[in-house]
Amino acid sequence: MPPAPASPSTARAINDRLALRLLQEEGPLTAGELKALTGLSRPTVADLVERLRGAGLVRVVGESGAERRGPNAKVYGIAADRAHLAALDVRLRGLTVTVTDLLGTPLAEAAAPIGGDLDTGPAVERAAALLERTAAEAGATRLHTVGIGAPGLIDPVTGALRDSAGLPAWHRRLVGVVRERVPAAVLVENETNVAAVAELREGAARDRDTFVLLWLGHGVGAAVVLDGAVRRGASGGAGEIGFLPVPGTGALPSAADCSGGFHALAGSRAVRALAGSYGIEAGGSDTEGVPAGASAVRDALERLAARGRDARPAGAFLDALAERVALGAAAVGAVLDPGCVVLGGELGHAGGAVLAARVEERLAALSPLRTEVRASTLGGAAVLRGALLTARDAAQDALFGPLPAH
Repeated sequence: MPPAPASPSTARAINDRLALRLLQEEGPLTAGELKALTGLSRPTVADLVERLRGAGLVRVVGESGAERRGPNAKVYGIAADRAHLAALDVRLRGLTVTVTDLLGTPLAEAAAPIGGDLDTGPAVERAAALLERTAAEAGATRLHTVGIGAPGLIDPVTGALRDSAGLPAWHRRLVGVVRERVPAAVLVENETNVAAVAELREGAARDRDTFVLLWLGHGVGAAVVLDGAVRRGASGGAGEIGFLPVPGTGALPSAADCSGGFHALAGSRAVRALAGSYGIEAGGSDTEGVPAGASAVRDALERLAARGRDARPAGAFLDALAERVALGAAAVGAVLDPGCVVLGGELGHAGGAVLAARVEERLAALSPLRTEVRASTLGGAAVLRGALLTARDAAQDALFGPLPAH
């Protein structure tokens, strides 16, 4: 039997959500433009515009007189100040916060170091106060949704940040304190997973619905995106490839220590040591904001581009690094066959197309599965952007209802 036709109320809801999606993606539109883009009749568009205006979701934001003679056509846009959002990028020794309107337009942003010299209580207070100050600066008297990207495992049932070796205690306390002090929906996700959301929507994987993001920063990790959705695993640990046993580490990882796993080959400290063996000294420190391994990769690329006497060891270092990265990518690819691996994080972004091409070449020799390797276009900024996209989607779904698929 053919499916029953949608009821009038369901049809109105579908039309309204379609119009909201178009206004979100295309920007302000006239009723005539909405009619052309939706294929709906003029009376139907007029009705839905009035419904959305009455609900406070859409307002007149201008006029357009270029379409036709006579009175100017009203231009409608989403009421972006209907709700304010915040996103947090939680790092080992610091925090970045952005506060935006409902469409994700930045209103205020701030960052603060949170060093290991602080006890847990003062560290949490500094982080929570930074969020509150940034919201006040943005004029957000009440936040609707807060998205948090953090290292470590996120319990898929409770949404809590679980204990993870090597992470400071203030990380685990922060989420609870934010929920106590900020009357908003608070969403927490692993940093690599939200970075993958950003790469999928706005970065290197925009034309892919299946890929793996290989995160190369202070530590290593992976995010698995299958059919457009991030897959988290039964315990939230999908992609914890720092613990992946690989050749070349001289040991095996344990449940509490990844020093014998892939982390020992591709983590920032390991990359810095590898660079030093080729005479490339990395600037900075792994206790600072930019991983020292990323500095080493940038230095090697500069030497390679200069084509001087330092070019050969620089190229050898990048080849050796590509060999290491390809080991992890080959293991993931053999299980998932994603067709595409994005090198993310500060190291992947710093290596760019040069490192990605080297990894792809070595990966082709290790695996019969054809896998394209791309460099992240967002780098370390992907975590904050992905946390914001997560918050924005949740807020819009709560206010608009789930938007129709493309």
